[in-house]
Parts: sequence; structure tokens; C-alpha cells
Amino acid sequence: MNTEGESPEDSADASPQDATPQEATVPAPAEANGQRCGLVAIVGKPNVGKSTLLNALVGQKISITSRKAQTTRHRITGVRTEGDTQFVFVDTPGFQTRHSSALNRSLNRAVTGVIGDVDVVLFVVEAGNFTLADAKVLSLLKPGIPAILVANKLDLVHRRGELAPWLRDMQQRHPFAEFMPVSAKQPKDILRVLEVCGKYLPAQPWWYEADELTDKSERFMAGEMIREKLFRLTGDELPYTSTVVIDKFEEEPSPKFKRMVRIAATVVVEREGHKAMVIGEGGEKMKRIGTEARTELEQLFDAKVFLQLFVKVRSGWADDEARVRSFGYE
Repeated sequence: MNTEGESPEDSADASPQDATPQEATVPAPAEANGQRCGLVAIVGKPNVGKSTLLNALVGQKISITSRKAQTTRHRITGVRTEGDTQFVFVDTPGFQTRHSSALNRSLNRAVTGVIGDVDVVLFVVEAGNFTLADAKVLSLLKPGIPAILVANKLDLVHRRGELAPWLRDMQQRHPFAEFMPVSAKQPKDILRVLEVCGKYLPAQPWWYEADELTDKSERFMAGEMIREKLFRLTGDELPYTSTVVIDKFEEEPSPKFKRMVRIAATVVVEREGHKAMVIGEGGEKMKRIGTEARTELEQLFDAKVFLQLFVKVRSGWADDEARVRSFGYE
């Protein structure tokens, strides 16, 4: 569906999305010149606010957020440079414990592949809560790597006095290096997290330029932003196994705009009923998904964006290892 007004339709088979997750590449050692730089993993069960925290730490939206669990599918690397210190944050999918599909196995590999190869871990939980799903993620933390307990969503805790015994209990569960009750919506809390993380990063040259925010391509970011709008606007009705594949991402010269990008994307669902849900009555839901995604992408890319959306059914794709990989997952 073209967000300028065309009707939704099925597309031809989509090409694999240019979204293969990549590790941050560490250059050969050089003189640090007073610089510090290192990897900070953000881990936790689904829906504890990891992506919101990453966006706040980087200072710009690079990871999608939604009330729906399992929104993050890839390792999203965000970069922030403050003074002499460069933080390379890695937001991971929430660790999956309920369903053993090919997609969930891919998501869990993304989590376990990060935890053992970082300088410090931010273990994110909801302040005052600790569940079996939290315990599963906690068991993955590696000895010898400092872990900071980030008790997120502090703004939702009405009786702050109840946090003290909870924090003592958490210390008994794991030898955390630091305890940080925070709200990702509070700038002062975010600055405090940066200050604490910086102590654990080694003295070495920066890996990225000072103004870089992420190592992900614009093509990848386009797919992520469309998927966010898909989940936000369909609510809990649409299963999280739905995904978005970028079929075309082309920059074109324009006498009218300083920059113009044409994007064609396919929403992949598992059932015909899901397809109807995405399209909506008279195509209105699909049009709104496209319009909101296009507006945000124009701000992100600083360009005029023409976005065309399609929807198609691929039954059982989330249980098919080959298809999961073809859609850009590990």
C-alpha cells in the first residue's frame, strides 16, 4: 500500500532484508590518547524497557518500542560519546522461555552471543519485581564481567521504602557491582547511568566517530520503524511472529527535495486473518501504519520518503529455520 493513497495488495516474493545483525568491529590497538571506549550489554526479560533505555542512553530513537513483548528482534548497537568516553550499547531481544520456535531460538542466540563479550552488563528489571523469567536471564550472566542492576520503571513504584528489602534480596541473588533504581524517562537518571558505566570501560581509542549513533544501516532502520508502527497500531491482536521485510530501498535524485528515498516493504504474517487485521477496513489500518512510519523515517533520515507497503501470508515461517534466516535473523 502506498501511503499516498494506493490500495493494499500482495507483492511478489520479497528479497531478504539487508538486516543481518553484526557484532561491533574492534579496530587494531592504538594509542588511547585519554579516550575510553567499551561495550555495554543491555539484557533482561521481554518488555522491561530495554529499548526505551537504549534510546534514552543514546539520546535518539534507534531501537523500536512497543507494549507488546518480543518487539526487539536483533542486536541493536547504539553509540554515545560524552567527553573522552564512548559508550557502545548493545540492546538485545528479551530472552524467550515460553516457546521453542525457530524465531525464539534465533532471539536467544542474540542474547547469549552478547553477554560474554562485553565490558559491563546492564541487567534490567522492573523495580520491585523479580520473576522466573528474570531469573533465567540472570543465570546467563558470566562471572568476571561487572553487572549493574538497573531497576527500571521507578516512576511506577508508589512506595519507595519497599525497594530497600528488594534490593537486599537482589544482592543475594547475584554479586552486582552497582544498584541503580531509575526511570528511563528521567534525564538525570540517564546521566547517572552513563557516569556509572563509564567507570567500567577500558582506556582505548573510540571505535566510532563522535557523531555516530548506530552501526545499523538505514535500510535496517526502515524495517524496524515500520514493524514498530505495525505492533503499536494492531495492539495485542496481531501475534509477535509478524515481521517486516524491506524489498526496495533506493535513494533518488530530486529537483524538489535535497534528499529523496523510495522504500517498498512487505509485512509478513502467518494467517489470512492476520492479513485482514493489518489491512483494516477499507485499508485504513495499513494506510495509518504507512503514514506514521513514513513521518518518523523522514525525521530520522532527514529526507522525503515515499513508502509503499504490502502484506502477504507465509504460514509457519517462525518455525522454519531457513526462512527465519532469510528474513535477516541469525
